[in-house]
Amino acid sequence: GYGIVYSPYHSDGTCKSADQVNTDFESIDGDYGLVRIYGTDCNQTYNVLPAVVDKGLKLFAGVYDITQLDSELAILIDSFKNNWDAIHTVSVGNEGVQMGTYTVDDVVAAVKNTRSTLKDAGYNGNVVTVDTAGMVIAYPALCEVSDFAAANCHGFFNSDLDASGAGGWVLSQAQDVSAACGGKETWITESGWPWQGSANGKAVPSPENQSSAIASLKQSFSSNIILFTAFNDLWKKDNAYTFGAEKYWG
Repeated sequence: GYGIVYSPYHSDGTCKSADQVNTDFESIDGDYGLVRIYGTDCNQTYNVLPAVVDKGLKLFAGVYDITQLDSELAILIDSFKNNWDAIHTVSVGNEGVQMGTYTVDDVVAAVKNTRSTLKDAGYNGNVVTVDTAGMVIAYPALCEVSDFAAANCHGFFNSDLDASGAGGWVLSQAQDVSAACGGKETWITESGWPWQGSANGKAVPSPENQSSAIASLKQSFSSNIILFTAFNDLWKKDNAYTFGAEKYWG
């Protein structure tokens, strides 16, 4: 089935409690077999894992800040050590190369370090790094070091695309990623459409267009895609590139 992104924050950016996380999970429907989180702050690994296990889902976990790799890995290991079977993937970084935060070499080293550290702790599942489709195509070392190619890809940022074309376009991007990575299995680790905000050319945020884009993505992908996102991210801030829509992808 499909994955869904989950972030454990209130609209003001403060952390949700374990009970609040459980309540959120009650409203995540049965289409989803996988939940993606990004880091270890807010006790999220401790709070999300029981909710995931309780619903029979798998977790796509992450280390967000590779400069804090050892401390984030210690938290992951402590949270998951009795439940490695529930962990589908651990990702190392999210769009760090795209944002200019890390070099490709930094990320590759962090993935290797993560894989060996987690293996020593009893985890034999997937370890990947996630970046934008464009970055993975440009720097195949990112997918070569990963157990599968992992790319975020949002049709909304293509100004020539209307919502109904989202699935076909994202699928073509996934195929380009796989080709750049020697035919490796590829996951689109974020894709969605906002329901509010300013238009980006033909890409227009609205509830109808969000429904249309998600339907299109589900038509193009039967699996290997993580939809963005379970709930609105009212804690996020917009910038010049986000069209006033950054909070409204839920």
